[in-house]
Amino acid sequence: MHEVSLAGGILAAVEDAARKDPFARVSRLRLEAGKLAGVEVEALRFALEALAPGSLLAGAHIEIEQPDGQAWCLDCASNVPLLQRGAPCPQCGGFWLQANGGTELRILDLQVEDH
Repeated sequence: MHEVSLAGGILAAVEDAARKDPFARVSRLRLEAGKLAGVEVEALRFALEALAPGSLLAGAHIEIEQPDGQAWCLDCASNVPLLQRGAPCPQCGGFWLQANGGTELRILDLQVEDH
């Protein structure tokens, strides 16, 4: 389950942010995990909640947005929605697609509390 290492990376990024601009704790963490990012969202949430006690994320409300995938179809030269990797182009049925959206895992914002 690579979501545990992803959660560790998110916690490290939060700790780095606290070193740069000190705060006591995170009250809300908002993430984006695109549908083509290869992330099991509930497993990531579970991993974050498991790492949270004793960290800056203790008690934080975690929100994970899941934007749809997008791809450029090289067959019909269109930007199309893509529900999963390996799916055909919904316009022409071709498989020559290059994902260009919904592939990211990133921290959108933090709501923090001062010391």
